Amino acid sequence: MTLFTLALLVFLLISLLTYMVRILNEYERGVVFRLGRFVGVKGPGLVILLPFIDTMQKVSLRLVALDVPSQDVITKDNVSIKVNAVVYFKVVHPDKAILEIEDYFYATSQIAQTTLRSVLGEVELDEILANREKLNLKLQGIIDKQTENWGVKVVAVEIKHVDLPEEMRRAMARQAEAERERRAKIISAEGEYQAAQKLREAADILAQNPITIQLRYLQTLIEISSEKTTTIAFPIPLELFKLKQNENK
Repeated sequence: MTLFTLALLVFLLISLLTYMVRILNEYERGVVFRLGRFVGVKGPGLVILLPFIDTMQKVSLRLVALDVPSQDVITKDNVSIKVNAVVYFKVVHPDKAILEIEDYFYATSQIAQTTLRSVLGEVELDEILANREKLNLKLQGIIDKQTENWGVKVVAVEIKHVDLPEEMRRAMARQAEAERERRAKIISAEGEYQAAQKLREAADILAQNPITIQLRYLQTLIEISSEKTTTIAFPIPLELFKLKQNENK
């Protein structure tokens, strides 16, 4: 046996072992076909294939974050917006992911895009902005139902960004400013109402005893006299004149 023949046999043996022996990671599974027929799912660990008879396709079971491109959506109240999202899914049945669909990753992406446009087109803009969590759950349920036959489980769907037209953003800014002004006026009116109530209570207390009015004015005079000023002006209640006239009588 020549050296060339020996080297060729070694090469063929190594190639044969490389084809026969496969190692799958913990997160991988192998869908095995024998002469074109599905025979089972193998892995993880060491997998032995029959040379020239068995073939295997690897499938990852790890969670995948699929970015859904920005979609043009016309809402129920006829507002044109752009919305993008992210879909989290994983393969739970490797055999279905290979046998039932040609490319489960591409198919999941397409069904996510069409579902996003369909669902958001049925609601108004305010609901999209205020109830994202509710819409996320609805999107997840619809997409998961479609991908179930492919062995794909949709774990979550998150709407990432809603891009509004410029005129809509300006209108919302004006609306927010008007709402802030309304709240400020309500708070100011409430403060004036409470202050008026307190003044009314104080007036009722003072009206019960006229002497308290005089004491209050004397206290005010003391406070004013402590300030550095050349002129002091303070009102004199008419009750003092009435009391004086009564004394003269």
